[in-house]
Amino acid sequence: MFTRIMAVVLAGILLLTGVLSAIGFFALKNQQTEAVLEQLRQEAREIAWLAAQQQRSQSYFGYGRYGGFPQADFAEAYLQRRAQAVYARYGAYIMVVDRNGRIMDNKNTALAGNPAFAAMIDMEDVRRSMTQVLQGTEIELHVNVDGNDYFTVAVPFVQNNVVLGAVFMQTPAQVISAGAEGLIGPVAGVVAVTCLGAGLVLLAYLRSVIRPLTRLTQAAAAMADGDFDVCVPDTHAAPEVAELSAAFNTMAEQLSRVEDGRREFVANVSHELRSPITAIRGYVDGMLDGTIPEEGHARYLSIVSEEGKRLSGLIEELLALSRLEREDAALEMSDFDICDLLERVFLRRMGDIDARRLDVECDFDPEPCYVHADMARIEQVATNLMDNAIKFTPDGGRINLTVRASEGLCTVTVADDGIGVQPEDRPRVFERFFTADRAHTSGKGTGLGLSICQRIMEMHGQSIRLLDTAQGAAFAFTLALGEKPRRSEPPAEEAAE
Repeated sequence: MFTRIMAVVLAGILLLTGVLSAIGFFALKNQQTEAVLEQLRQEAREIAWLAAQQQRSQSYFGYGRYGGFPQADFAEAYLQRRAQAVYARYGAYIMVVDRNGRIMDNKNTALAGNPAFAAMIDMEDVRRSMTQVLQGTEIELHVNVDGNDYFTVAVPFVQNNVVLGAVFMQTPAQVISAGAEGLIGPVAGVVAVTCLGAGLVLLAYLRSVIRPLTRLTQAAAAMADGDFDVCVPDTHAAPEVAELSAAFNTMAEQLSRVEDGRREFVANVSHELRSPITAIRGYVDGMLDGTIPEEGHARYLSIVSEEGKRLSGLIEELLALSRLEREDAALEMSDFDICDLLERVFLRRMGDIDARRLDVECDFDPEPCYVHADMARIEQVATNLMDNAIKFTPDGGRINLTVRASEGLCTVTVADDGIGVQPEDRPRVFERFFTADRAHTSGKGTGLGLSICQRIMEMHGQSIRLLDTAQGAAFAFTLALGEKPRRSEPPAEEAAE
């Protein structure tokens, strides 16, 4: 995998570098060609100036002598030397023409290099070009002669503000592009160095990315085999990979807790199921084989009945949680008095409350207080909280039921002065299958009650939380306030009576 990624990325780098290098090369080539052409134009301007001086010498001095040489011959000789120098440097052929497009030969001294150059020139093109040159415009032509490309520049030469003719300078295209071809080596070197550097940087980067990804893959494989204790070490990887590693570790930690909870749940449910089943079987077998005398049957049958109720309650909790987890689970919303519901829950537990000599204090404000919720589900929540308060409050203790309404919400609180919840258990008190301090609560529940309560409140879009208290435990849940149901009007006949 690492090799494939490296190959693909390097191919992309090579392609991108090649394209950019080609663009840069052609840009440099065009720039250098333009620079050479500008130098040729400058040389043509100087030769045009010399041609003008030659014409001036012929006009003023004729063929008189100056320093032992005719003035016109001196100007023509200097022009010839200059043309030879341009040819030697640029391989350029030079031709001077008058206003009518005729070559100003002057004993063939004005032509440099190949004497057949004049025959290569299309005089019709020269005459067409002269129209622009006679207006004082410098022109540039790209021509093809016998399959060979040439660049031609034409520059006017002027005397007394009058265009007397033009200087045509023609250079083979390969001479101009020869300098650009010399850029291939440096450009190729830059490309090679760039690709090498990019490849090394990419190799280092990909190794830093692939290494933690490899560890993530190995950890995922271990997790698939059931090992949820794996952890990807924190490395100096890319931020995205570091975030992925952190998320993976968080997931592994949560899955580990879920797995531990599942194992605890299986062990707890197995124990809770085994206990009543063992008791029921033991007492029934004892009565059947005569171990328990007939006069004791009534007493032990009552115990069998209680254990059956306990077993039924456990199964009901499991079924309730399963039903709440279904996606199609729905609520039957209505408006009802939460104070009346709490009083009903309290009255149904009066036997246990009296047996434990518990003091229950109800503080409802306002009363009645109407809420909008699923009454059966909320009764299940209230019953669960009340049962927990009764279970974990010592004999002679106190339980407080409180109702408050504010800002469209009703808050119900169930508090006790019992053993409370240990600080280390508080974050997990709503976890499924979690039972705090098994040594003190064995046989008192499966750890599903509060999870069921939390799920019901989530379905209502509300919350349930454990409050901070100095003594005992206090749970509070919220509900949306509702409206007082309207009484149905009696029939007209009854109203008349």
